[in-house]
Amino acid sequence: MKRSTIQEYLAGLKGKRVAVIGIGVSNTPLIKMLLRAGVKVTACDKKPMSAFAGLAEELESLGATLKLGEDYLEDLDFEVIFRTPGMRPDLPQLVAAQQKGAILTSEMEVFFQVCPCRTIAVTGSDGKTTTTTIIAELLKAAGETVYVGGNIGKPLLPDVDGMEPGDIAVLELSSFQLMTMDRSPNIAVVTNLAPNHLDVHKSMEEYIEAKENIFLHQSEQDLLVVNADNEITHGFAGEAQGRVAMFSRLSEPARGAFLRDGAIWVRNEMHERPVLPVADILLPGTHNVENYMAAITALDGLVPDPVVRDFAQKFAGVEHRIELVRTLNGVKYYNDSIASSPSRTIAGLRSFHQKVILIAGGYDKHIPFDVLGPEIIGHVKELFLTGDTAEKIKAAVENCPDYLPAALPITVIDGFEEAVLAAHKAAKPGDVVILSPACASFDKFKNFMERGAAFKKIIYGLS
Repeated sequence: MKRSTIQEYLAGLKGKRVAVIGIGVSNTPLIKMLLRAGVKVTACDKKPMSAFAGLAEELESLGATLKLGEDYLEDLDFEVIFRTPGMRPDLPQLVAAQQKGAILTSEMEVFFQVCPCRTIAVTGSDGKTTTTTIIAELLKAAGETVYVGGNIGKPLLPDVDGMEPGDIAVLELSSFQLMTMDRSPNIAVVTNLAPNHLDVHKSMEEYIEAKENIFLHQSEQDLLVVNADNEITHGFAGEAQGRVAMFSRLSEPARGAFLRDGAIWVRNEMHERPVLPVADILLPGTHNVENYMAAITALDGLVPDPVVRDFAQKFAGVEHRIELVRTLNGVKYYNDSIASSPSRTIAGLRSFHQKVILIAGGYDKHIPFDVLGPEIIGHVKELFLTGDTAEKIKAAVENCPDYLPAALPITVIDGFEEAVLAAHKAAKPGDVVILSPACASFDKFKNFMERGAAFKKIIYGLS
């Protein structure tokens, strides 16, 4: 497909009736960009005017028409509709609008249509943000001009006009963003896949199909990087449109990264070489070794090995991802609020060489917790549960044959702060207390960042 420029795209929207559904983090910059380009925009959102703290008035002052409240999706009489990433494209109101001739798109879809530079995108159930960050920071350290966005950072569409062909856009892409994508990045990275977001996706199969869009539209020159140790992602190699490289802790792929003699090695068509001693990685946990393996595979030939080693020794991680908040009276408190699925919590628990005090629970995404039960028994000394899923997680632990109530006390507390304070009270010098919920935050917070910030505020307030 021929790539258009952002100027051509915006010019094509002038005179058309355009709606942007969702006035949130990803769409607000989009709305402003469209308005400044002279496009007539109707901004639609379920929330009332009072929920926007002046933003709605600002958009109106720029020329936007607002459609707010419960009926915001009714009578969508528009020629172009931008949906918010978390909204299913098959909602009856959106389908009806398309049947009347509307084009349904998104900020990310348009970005790939008009982006003038090379693109690297990362998806997966776990490790997306850390891997995306490692890739972006390594490229910066190697002297490249890098733009970071997608499901991390800020939307990149408003920045397209300033991008040069030699620049690199590094993106984290969620399944919601990928559902309707018909273009793929030059380098696609899939960290792993496990059940997630089944509150939005109709099935695991649909979730996998959405993820596949990150590589299904690649060219023969493009590269797909997958986790060879994950059954689902390993299977993607056979569907790839371009070149394939793998990373593995358990084997040595013909092309990609692997472990040998305590180091991450990389193999390509010409040779194999050690790149990074595992002992040099500052981030704890086997999953972070995998994140580095994914990044090293994707960047082979783009970033010098000494740059990788120097970075790994200094990079302390991303906020809300096994983040050491504080050490108080010999107790270490970790914020792992990003862990919104059982697989992420399992990875967090396995990062510690001792049993921890775990705070978990939250919004129910209809993900089974069976796999979490044995891991909690193996890695947790005391469990504090809160939120909608508390009883489900409790049952997953208690139904394990190895569960001994005396060895693993379980406390269910409805209030988030109360649960955190109870975990603090239970902790003794030398203990680790970690918030790793295994669930989304939407029952009590807007997102995992707000939940993590609330946890940190409570911990900082302890004396």
